[in-house]
Amino acid sequence: MLNPNIFREYDIRGIADRDLLSPDIETLGRGIGTYLRRAGVNRLNLARDCRLSGQRLQDALLKGILSTGCDVTGVGCVPTPLLYYSVFHFQAGGGVMITGSHNPSDYNGFKVMLGKSTIHGEQIRDLLRLIQSADFASGQGRFSEEDVIAPYVAEVASQFDFRRRIKVVLDAGNGTAGPVMRRLLARLNVDPIELYFEMDGHFPNHHPDPTVEDNLEHLRRAVREHKAELGIAFDGDGDRIGAVDEHGNVVWGDMLLLIYAREILSRKPGATFIGEVKCSQALYDGIRALGGNPIMYKTGHSLIKSKMKEERAELAGEMSGHMFFADRYYGFDDALYSACRLMEIVAASARPLSAQLEGVPRLVSTPEIRFDCPDEIKFSVVERVASHFRNLRPVMEVDGVRVLFEKGWGLVRASNTQPILVMRFEAESEHLLDDYRNEVEQAIRLAL
Repeated sequence: MLNPNIFREYDIRGIADRDLLSPDIETLGRGIGTYLRRAGVNRLNLARDCRLSGQRLQDALLKGILSTGCDVTGVGCVPTPLLYYSVFHFQAGGGVMITGSHNPSDYNGFKVMLGKSTIHGEQIRDLLRLIQSADFASGQGRFSEEDVIAPYVAEVASQFDFRRRIKVVLDAGNGTAGPVMRRLLARLNVDPIELYFEMDGHFPNHHPDPTVEDNLEHLRRAVREHKAELGIAFDGDGDRIGAVDEHGNVVWGDMLLLIYAREILSRKPGATFIGEVKCSQALYDGIRALGGNPIMYKTGHSLIKSKMKEERAELAGEMSGHMFFADRYYGFDDALYSACRLMEIVAASARPLSAQLEGVPRLVSTPEIRFDCPDEIKFSVVERVASHFRNLRPVMEVDGVRVLFEKGWGLVRASNTQPILVMRFEAESEHLLDDYRNEVEQAIRLAL
C-alpha cells in the first residue's frame, strides 16, 4: 500500500527504494491516469531525470497509466522544464515528471501536470483519496515517443542574439541540464567553460543544489581561474538556477530577480513582479523605485505560478532559484532559459555580473535557518509568534509572519512540506541582525 506521507504539498516524493516500490508506483500510475482521464485528459507526456531509480519508476508508472486507457508520450531523460515545454509544444492534456529535484540522491518523486499547471495542495490530496478508494478507470492506452530537445533548443535559441561574446562557466552538477544546455550554448555567442555536463545519478562531484553555498565552490574557483564574467549553476532537474559574479560572490535568487526585473522594466514600464516572503527588502524597494509593481507572496512554485496568472505578472522568483518568466516565455520555471536571459543581460551591458547590482543597498542577511517542529504544532507556533508581535511592531502575514524592524526584518514560517520552521533575517548591520534574530527567537521559545 502506498505510504500516504509521500503525498506532499507540491509533489509526490520519498526515498526510492523504501517508499517508491514498483508495485506501489504501478498503483500510483493507475491513480494518476484515472485522475487525469476524469478531468478530460486522454493523453499525457512522461519524462524522468537521471537519478538511478528513474527508469524503474518510469516503467512501473507507465504500466499503471496505460492500464487506465490514457495514452502516454515519452519525451525521455530531460530537465523538468522540458517536460513542461512538451505539454505546450505537443498540446498534451497533462504530464508527469519523475524527479527527485534537489533532494539527496536516494530520493525520487513525481510532479503531475493537469493542463499546463502542476497540481498541488488539495488536488494532490484528491489524488491520494482516489488511490485509497481503488476506484480506477480501465482500458488500454498507447505509448509513443517524441524528441522534445530539438524543438526546445530551436525555440529558445531563436530568442537570443548576444551583441558580444562573453565568457561564462556553467556547472550542471551531473544533472539533466548539461546535455541540453550544451546544445543551446552551441547556438549562442558565448565562450563556455563546462563543469560536470555528463549526466550521472551518483552525482559524484557535488550534490546539484545551488542553494547550498558549498555546492558552488567548484563554480566559484573556475570563474576566477578562467576570468569569466559570470558563473551559472543548475539543480539536478534544471528548474532552479544559481549564479556567481566574476569575483566568485554568490548572487542569490532575490538579487537575480531584481537584475531580470530591471531589464524588463526598461521595456515594460509599470510591470508587475512577484517575490516570495524570504526575499530581500532591497528587491521590493528596487522594483518600486524603477516604477514597477512588486508583490510579496507565499513560498512554493505552484502557488507562485497561480499568483502570476492572477496578477498578470511578467516575472516571479524565489530565493531557491526558481524563476518564472511570462515575459517572452511560458511562465514556468526553467533554469536553462533563465541562464540565457542572464547571459543576455551581461552581454548587452558590456559589464560583468557584479555591475548589474550597482546602487542596490548593501544589507546583511542570514541564509534560511531551519529547525525541527512537529507538523501538528508548527502552524500554531507561527500564529502565537504573530500574535506576540502584532501589538509591538508592524507585521506582514502573507506566509507565516514577517516582522518589520526599523532597519530590517525577521521571518518565521512553517514549511508546507516538512516538520520544520523556517527563519530568515535581514538588517543594515551585523549588530542589528543579531538583535532582530534574538528578539524573534525569544518569541518562538515563548510560543513552543
